[in-house]
Amino acid sequence: MIDIVAILRAEDAVLDFLSVIGGRENEVHVLCGDTGERLVLPAGRPLAERLDALARLVGPVDEHAASPGPAALAALVEASAPAGPARLWTHSPADTRRSRGRLGRDAADAAGERAVLHAVGHSPYLQFISDLDRPLDRTEVAAKLDFVNRHCGHLLRTASEEHVVRTGRVHATERFFAAGPEERDRLFALLASLDEDAATVPDPWEFATSGYEAERLDTTVAWIAGHLPPGGGPLVEVGACEGALTTRLVDKGFTVHATEPNRAFRDRLAGHAGAAAHIHAESLEELAARRELPGAAYLLIEMLYYGQDLDLLDRLPADLVFVALEPETLAARLTPWLAHTRHWEKADETPLVAPALESVCGGRAYLSKRGSIGVLLRRTGA
Repeated sequence: MIDIVAILRAEDAVLDFLSVIGGRENEVHVLCGDTGERLVLPAGRPLAERLDALARLVGPVDEHAASPGPAALAALVEASAPAGPARLWTHSPADTRRSRGRLGRDAADAAGERAVLHAVGHSPYLQFISDLDRPLDRTEVAAKLDFVNRHCGHLLRTASEEHVVRTGRVHATERFFAAGPEERDRLFALLASLDEDAATVPDPWEFATSGYEAERLDTTVAWIAGHLPPGGGPLVEVGACEGALTTRLVDKGFTVHATEPNRAFRDRLAGHAGAAAHIHAESLEELAARRELPGAAYLLIEMLYYGQDLDLLDRLPADLVFVALEPETLAARLTPWLAHTRHWEKADETPLVAPALESVCGGRAYLSKRGSIGVLLRRTGA
């Protein structure tokens, strides 16, 4: 049996896969996605010798380091195991370091029929249900720390979130899981935020199956209707995604103009809402710049998390704006802005859903949903 470790950078083999490369019984092939290098570690060689070989491949911080793609990785895998049994170890598609997450998804696609195990890796937002846990003993942990201190000092000092080495990224227990193609894709999309990759699977945030999200959406519709009943004028929903809120608003009797810049999401939105909603492609920035879509109110529901300039609200063609945010972001972003703007006042603040822990991706992981608070803004006329 050959163990193939497919990683982004050489140090990853030590940080996430020491229990694999340290096993003397198997030959280990380390495939570095950033450089295309393939290092063969013969069976029976001591861990110190294997670490010395890996140390020669550790490079400087490179923000352009990326997966070479499934085809290039498949060629590396085939060169390592053209025949005979082999097992592939690689990053988690949900590794918060997106460069690693993408490589983990690509390497699994490149593995063919070979067994694949993903390292949980860096996952501060998710708790994983793993299939294989390998606690390191004190000698192995000492070897890992020594490798970092001797060969990765620049990674201890870097400001790069993709490559910095901190305590939480140096695991004393290495955890692994197996996943099929659909689960891998969902895990990758779940961590994509606003990236185009979020749209690679339908319903990446599981609005259709989540009890928490159903409560949040239903309460949001009731909150909006309590201030602006159906028939009171059109609503402009910004960042409608696939229409989980849109369809509820339409069913309530509202006229909805739903905007979604992402083409894949917008196509699914059209499929879900049909002719009942008016669908547009504009982003918040474009809506504010053009002022071509007036409404009785604008809806900015769970979408002001990405550094948008809140002064854009001044240029929206509506006197009411419904905003929903988790409490921490509300306190950090919207509340200070409201304290200084002359153009808006808070007309209402209503808790929409309480925080909860919830499973995702078919129970592979769980995470904290942080709750949501609705704030109704009214233009002051100043």
